[in-house]
Amino acid sequence: MTTREIIIKESKGALSLFKKTSDKEDFDFSGISALRQLLRNEKIRILSVIKNEKPSSLYDLSKKLNRSFKSVYQDVKLLERFGFIELTEEKVKNRTRHRPRILTDTVTVHIKI
Repeated sequence: MTTREIIIKESKGALSLFKKTSDKEDFDFSGISALRQLLRNEKIRILSVIKNEKPSSLYDLSKKLNRSFKSVYQDVKLLERFGFIELTEEKVKNRTRHRPRILTDTVTVHIKI
């Protein structure tokens, strides 16, 4: 497991967000609203269910969350994009399913003023 580091710093009179990881380049966020969007309660619930209940697929995850597959898929893709989870492809009979797995066990937020 790794730690994802989010840095908030003052830039030209406003706060700017940057995501920094040890193995990837920095990502410039569009603003504070991007951090709020990334760490909303529903996305935190997704991380919790993946960690504790270990769903076998995205469909299973959506059922455990009692949410539509489409909304869970969109949230999972965002979490995957920022390195919080990964989707592992598995062949089951004639189908391919994507099993979500947690990559990050800690998120650190730094605010530089």
